[in-house]
Amino acid sequence: MAIATTNPTTGETLKTYEPLSDDVLEEKIARAAAAWATYRLTPVEQRAGWLRAAADVLDADTDTVAELMTTEMGKTLASAKAEVGKCAKALRYYAEHGPAFLEPTPCDSDAVGAQHAYVVYQPLGVVLAIMPWNFPLWQAMRFAAPALMAGNVGLLKHASNVPQNALYMEELFAEAGFPADVFQTLLIGSSTIERVLRDDRVVAATLTGSAPAGQSVAAIAGDALKPTVLELGGSDPFIVMPSADLETAAGVAVTSRNQNNGQSCIAAKRFFVHADVAEEFTRLFAEKIGALTVGDPMDPDTQVGPLATESGREDVERYVADAVDKGATVVVGGKRPDRPGWFYEPTLLTGVTPEMAMHAEEVFGPVAALYTVDSLDEAIEIANSHPYGLGSNLWSEDEGERAQFVRDIASGMAFINGMTTSYPELPFGGIKQSGYGRELTELGMREFMNAKSVWVGAPSSEQVQGSPAGAAAE
Repeated sequence: MAIATTNPTTGETLKTYEPLSDDVLEEKIARAAAAWATYRLTPVEQRAGWLRAAADVLDADTDTVAELMTTEMGKTLASAKAEVGKCAKALRYYAEHGPAFLEPTPCDSDAVGAQHAYVVYQPLGVVLAIMPWNFPLWQAMRFAAPALMAGNVGLLKHASNVPQNALYMEELFAEAGFPADVFQTLLIGSSTIERVLRDDRVVAATLTGSAPAGQSVAAIAGDALKPTVLELGGSDPFIVMPSADLETAAGVAVTSRNQNNGQSCIAAKRFFVHADVAEEFTRLFAEKIGALTVGDPMDPDTQVGPLATESGREDVERYVADAVDKGATVVVGGKRPDRPGWFYEPTLLTGVTPEMAMHAEEVFGPVAALYTVDSLDEAIEIANSHPYGLGSNLWSEDEGERAQFVRDIASGMAFINGMTTSYPELPFGGIKQSGYGRELTELGMREFMNAKSVWVGAPSSEQVQGSPAGAAAE
């Protein structure tokens, strides 16, 4: 894919960029390594101050950055503005809570025969972030805010269709006052990632993207013995039981499936509805999907804009055609509108079966697959048979069903009577082919930190020469 801004609303390529030359890439990596040597020593409160300043810059740039996101990947202007606000919130969250997350953790000194024993958290160094286009600012910020607060240095390899968003990230941190080269954007193609990741000066990587991309990065990093965090695909189950408020559940289902024009890893994609309420829920769901306004994402009345790429729309069309050919029913939608750009109608399919590709794969577009089930056990069994395990939803007022769902659903996140989303205050991540590791909260910060154990003995005059008293060999 060329490094270019192509407006998905019109299909027009607005700006192209040349990938970095080998010499320039080498220079950027060298500068990042040099920056970390001093940045890791900056006071924690100074880092927090720079994060707050970045949040203030974002606030001031909201309209400009939101329009840039909408232009490059087609999200509605309203959702783009919300994304900018969410990024500012994350920056302020780590500015406020980061110093406490970095405090040493005391250990049981008496148990290990020490005068003092504790764990300190120290940054690892230069971290490569490989990010996708669907949330061009938030995905990168989910890495950047905790990494910079921790004292790490970032190199961002963003998706090739959002280069201006990528460059803005570098400009943002520079304008906020961070030292030069602490956060740099690399305009490079996917084929260059291995070179960067194998460089000894790059100590870790994080990737948000597809499972094949995650496998590739994990294999390279594993060969080089470097830690990684992977947030990969998702095909989240959305389970509706008879005790649910169907009107509310249907409204949230529509929002969850069609947010970001249907292009979200944690969007609900598979809807498991109990037979007792399936007819009514399907009616409500279809009615609300059909009422969505599809159009120019710059128009404030638009609720669903285009897909980000032409190939993405073609993928969605193939999934729907495959399902229909094998017996699924299109309740609403199911085709591309007759207009320029990469639009696809919000769609609801029923009668999805295991023979259909969408049953076991992620459809990255505004298409919902609805299953009728006879019990919560059946819903969880089918949901767990999927290779992904990112988020999950249950709609129920029954305490027993809620407890069973939390206990048995195979996912990194479980939301009850609400839409799966990300918060700085909650760990974010999945299991199975949805990846490993966690972002956000203190867990996300510590993924790229050395948890160093410190043992301090009594003064030498009080010790028997040699190992700590009572210690055994490793």
